Amino acid sequence: MNIELNRRNFLNAAVAAAGLAAVGPLLSACGGGGAQRAGVNSGEALRAVLPAHVPHSSFRPDIPSVAGGPDVLTDPGFLSYPANRVATVSGTPGRGGRYSSVTPLWGTIPPAGNGFYQAMNKALGVELEMRPADGNNYNTIVPTMTAAKRLPDWIQLPAWWNPNFNTGGLAGTQLADLTPFLSGDNVKKYPNLAAIPTAAWRAGAWGDKLYGIPSFASGFQIAGALFHRRDLLDAKGISAGEVKSADDLMNLGKELTDAKAGVWAFDDIYTYFYTAFGAPLKWKVDNGKLVHLYETQEFLDGLEWHRKLAAAGYVHPDALAGDNAGGSTRFYGGKVVITGGGTGAWNLADDQSGKAANPAYRRGAFDFFAADGKGAPRVDMGPATTMVSYLNANLKPEQIEELLAVANYLAAPFGSAEYTMVNFGTEGTHFTMAGGVPTPTDAGRKEVQAQTYPFLAAPANVISNQTAQSVTRDVAAWQAANAKALAKPVFWSMNISMPQAQATAEAAQSVYDTVKDCYHGKKSVAEVKEVVASWKTSGGGDRLIAWMNDNVLQKFGTGQ
Repeated sequence: MNIELNRRNFLNAAVAAAGLAAVGPLLSACGGGGAQRAGVNSGEALRAVLPAHVPHSSFRPDIPSVAGGPDVLTDPGFLSYPANRVATVSGTPGRGGRYSSVTPLWGTIPPAGNGFYQAMNKALGVELEMRPADGNNYNTIVPTMTAAKRLPDWIQLPAWWNPNFNTGGLAGTQLADLTPFLSGDNVKKYPNLAAIPTAAWRAGAWGDKLYGIPSFASGFQIAGALFHRRDLLDAKGISAGEVKSADDLMNLGKELTDAKAGVWAFDDIYTYFYTAFGAPLKWKVDNGKLVHLYETQEFLDGLEWHRKLAAAGYVHPDALAGDNAGGSTRFYGGKVVITGGGTGAWNLADDQSGKAANPAYRRGAFDFFAADGKGAPRVDMGPATTMVSYLNANLKPEQIEELLAVANYLAAPFGSAEYTMVNFGTEGTHFTMAGGVPTPTDAGRKEVQAQTYPFLAAPANVISNQTAQSVTRDVAAWQAANAKALAKPVFWSMNISMPQAQATAEAAQSVYDTVKDCYHGKKSVAEVKEVVASWKTSGGGDRLIAWMNDNVLQKFGTGQ
């Protein structure tokens, strides 16, 4: 079972639903009109507080990671579940403390005090009350707690909701400063936390201090990719490697579309392809001047290409009508051949669902390319994680140390004894080994597979699909082929607290709605330009750009 990629799949869905597909910067409104100091994740001051990185040497993947540029690293691949489940924690980490925790859960909430929670408390040596909350409403649940100053002892605050939570304002007031416990070599007291890549810790740093504990870190974080039905292309004698420009992709759309047969080349792909035209994710610096995405010609060029794609009739009508929920069904059924999505969609569950519809099913992804077919491809990477947990500022130092020891247990590497316990429960009760793979029992599906503990702390991602090794090989090979295309965007992984007015302008809802209508073929690029002009003047866009320039770029640089 592929826990890492299954989890990343719904995380991508949650991020997309929030309208923030792993792109940074992470913005937190500080309320009122005063300019709060930016919670900077760049420069010497930050590097001084980040934990040291000490990788595990005893856990060797079948497919090693491949380095790209700075902080770019493909996820390691495991073709089978480690047979020797090595213990990484000696004894019991806790000392009998009692604590509460709240995490989001996108699924059925397990019964309180269930057998798995009891077994975990025994293994951890603490009484940790798990209170998972509905992930779909989490952005409204947490502010109620912070307003009343009634946070639990340990809470997960997904970074894409930092504006809703005012995470930057909570840091140091309601959230504990972990700098004295984890900065530099201090983290070596907790070897599994030390094994988390340094870049991931930046997501929980505010104002040059460390507050958060990262989960699901990856050196290959991107908004997504252009996927294709590799089996269908192969059947037509088409190689995805032949597509090296936007013109090639448009021509392929014409070749694949057969509306009379109910087949269209594309589903929605704009979110995952507009940057191929040279547009930034959100910001770029041109001759020292800060420029927003909406001010760039590359943004307009990409938008016009997608409008033409829709107008040509190569995009499925349901996608143009805004039906994203049916995208997977269209893809599995061969009604669309090419789609866009988060990389977490490429996993064991996807392979099983696809083969249920067509035994020949095989997902593939296009390598990144520049739209003009000439320049080198560049893909702006997101922060190394968007899942960060925090401890309550009211905890005593010895309590913080106890919970960090618990976090060290939860962050044990893939295939270890602790990882198996956290992700599958007790053998014989919550899972059995079937063909060398931990296989959940009915109790495991009810109590364990609705993931809770990994949202408090978790090891770095791996690629693992034990019963579908071809998927692991395909994903690992694709990441390796594209690693050098990844690069840090302007304000990469910088947590920035800004006034509410600027946070509202940054959302630019009116522009987003018009852009969507444009790439669905319902509005023109000229209409988008009009809405952008209005956003800049009366929608606060110009003030947002000026604020980011004066308070972030000029003071702290680009974070690259």
